[in-house]
Amino acid sequence: MTAREIARVPPRDEAELAGVLTARVAALGSAVVAFSGGVDSSVVAALAHHALGDRALAVTAVSPSVAQGELEGAQRVAAHIGIRHETIATDELAREGYRANGRDRCYFCKTELYDRLAELAHSRGFAVLLSGANQDDQGDWRPGLKAAAEHGVVHPLHDVDKATVRRLARYFALPSAEKPATPCLASRIPYGTSVDPQALHQIDEAERAVRALGFPVLRVRHHGILGRVEIAEGDLARALDNEGEIVARLKQAGYAHAVIDREPFRSGRLNEAPERPAASR
Repeated sequence: MTAREIARVPPRDEAELAGVLTARVAALGSAVVAFSGGVDSSVVAALAHHALGDRALAVTAVSPSVAQGELEGAQRVAAHIGIRHETIATDELAREGYRANGRDRCYFCKTELYDRLAELAHSRGFAVLLSGANQDDQGDWRPGLKAAAEHGVVHPLHDVDKATVRRLARYFALPSAEKPATPCLASRIPYGTSVDPQALHQIDEAERAVRALGFPVLRVRHHGILGRVEIAEGDLARALDNEGEIVARLKQAGYAHAVIDREPFRSGRLNEAPERPAASR
């Protein structure tokens, strides 16, 4: 049975789906996993370790755009899985397209990542790069997928929806199974506003300060001197009851003005603007 035929087998439960996906990855021979420690890449790392053993390597990128604590989380997950794990430094801020922060910002970020990973894979003799992109990613504005295609990146979860990915993470008992998404810190800066290290640091400090108050899912939107925090719907009423303390934490992080958004946090909100680059149409 070929890998393509294996992929068409309709899995009945998590164990069978894990078997199907493991066989899909095993057919690749060897792989470097772009490993953030989030739920998607953690599942791919687990599949790669089961399928390929020492022929799989998880690699985490470290840069100013990654929130503090994310590397330590990735290290814990990799140790739990048992996969070999390394880090590389990326410098997306050196790319003008990333700093300019247009709607295609993620293309430049992922190009930087995959350039570095491809160099590593080539020097070590790994056959492919793997990412955690899943079926749900196909419906959002994801210029990073274009960069992945240009580098021949394989997405083992391309036909698996996010809810099922989380079920797989629980099946593998991954520490990241319930981890909320933690995208690049630049995603908090409105398109068209340039990205710089100081803004990224301020966003990270503000989010950590509010999270320490017991609000695990949030985003601090960076509007220069104004910090606007979005809180998950289930915690929004409690946040508004504690607005004074939250605003104080944001100001301690360096914002002259701060406010809690009355609308709850919703992933991808910045991608809902009506205009997109002509090339995407």
